[in-house]
Amino acid sequence: MKNLIVLLCLVLSVPMVLLAQNQIDCANAVAGGDCDQLRAITTAVPFLMIGPDSRSGAMGDAGVALSPDANAQHWNASKLAFAEEEMAFAFSYSPWLRQLVDDMNLAYLTGYKKLNKTSAVGGSLRYFTLGDIIFTDETGQVIRPFRPAEFAVDVSYSLQLSSRWSGGLTARWINSNLTGGVNVSGADSRAANAFAVDLSTFYHNNDVTIGDMDADFAFGAVISNIGNKVSYTNTAQRDFLPMNLRTGLALTLHLDRYNSFTFIYDANKLLVPSPPIYDQNRRDIILAGRDPNVGVAAGLFGSFTDAAGRPMRDENGDPIINADGRLEIEPGSVLQEELREINHSFGVEYWYAKQFAVRFGYFYEHPTKGNRQFFTAGFGFRYNIFGLDMSYLIPTEQRNPLANTLRFTLSINFAEQGQPGPTILDSN
Repeated sequence: MKNLIVLLCLVLSVPMVLLAQNQIDCANAVAGGDCDQLRAITTAVPFLMIGPDSRSGAMGDAGVALSPDANAQHWNASKLAFAEEEMAFAFSYSPWLRQLVDDMNLAYLTGYKKLNKTSAVGGSLRYFTLGDIIFTDETGQVIRPFRPAEFAVDVSYSLQLSSRWSGGLTARWINSNLTGGVNVSGADSRAANAFAVDLSTFYHNNDVTIGDMDADFAFGAVISNIGNKVSYTNTAQRDFLPMNLRTGLALTLHLDRYNSFTFIYDANKLLVPSPPIYDQNRRDIILAGRDPNVGVAAGLFGSFTDAAGRPMRDENGDPIINADGRLEIEPGSVLQEELREINHSFGVEYWYAKQFAVRFGYFYEHPTKGNRQFFTAGFGFRYNIFGLDMSYLIPTEQRNPLANTLRFTLSINFAEQGQPGPTILDSN
């Protein structure tokens, strides 16, 4: 048990070290490639990365190692093999970016069914609408109104590999219709379609004691959205899906028969090419980093080492260019930028008798990689087989388009026939 606690402390300390390292002054970096300039990674269909449910939404969008529920389909489907209820369903709704528009929203319907004590199947439907827009031509004449929308349909299978380990496989069909067939720059547009898979694993140990308290320890990891690149026209360059690696830890302390605390941490990294540094006058010349126009496998495996880094400067403050026409890069800056591409989520959840929950969280993304930084809070109620959860997002700066984001989740949990649903009283 001592080794487990030491390991947990070390792993949880890593993100704090990274956050401190990410604040290093970059004032001497070259313009156009400095680490203070936004160099965020972009992908197609980013709606797949939005946390749809209120429970994880209230804990800084952390959930890969959280105890299994119906929403595990999004965070880590392999958890469903350890679900206690025989069957569960959940519906989540969130008005999105209401600081910018008033009719954008995300809806999420999900559920699972245990096949037996060691396996489960799950499914979900995610629907994201961008609101009503008006298409116009170059002269401002109205072409027609349209309501862009995207959706994804998932099915998953999870299986216990041992009494503490499980694995999961998720298949996903994605449709993104953003233009409705409108002609774009002389080319007819179309809806983008893709097929993707998730590979996931989950470990949990509920035979842990810390002092005189019972505790549960969990670890989860998921590689999600491994699939084909997409395009909205026949002539446009194809874009990556948001292939992503998420890992996380969770520690639950059962203070007594009624009260428990869960502490959770997630680390999240996109597995797509990092943006290189281009010549300011010619976009076909890369001065640092790698060409992002590669295949899916090359993009996935190369995403851990392809960051451009920070260019070196001579005594006059000019960037140093070597004989190959490439920028000289400061030692260690490539690794530093790769670490900046990791997002960090922290969360705390308190339960009283498994009927009332209070949650808090924090999400951090480095300023050069998108600068999403916000606190979250929320609560949950359980009555018989029904549940209601809500979360609220509080940005760290004013005029953030994510400000005041609300998520609502309704859930129904069915225990085995003739058996009541589990409570914290039963777990002890």
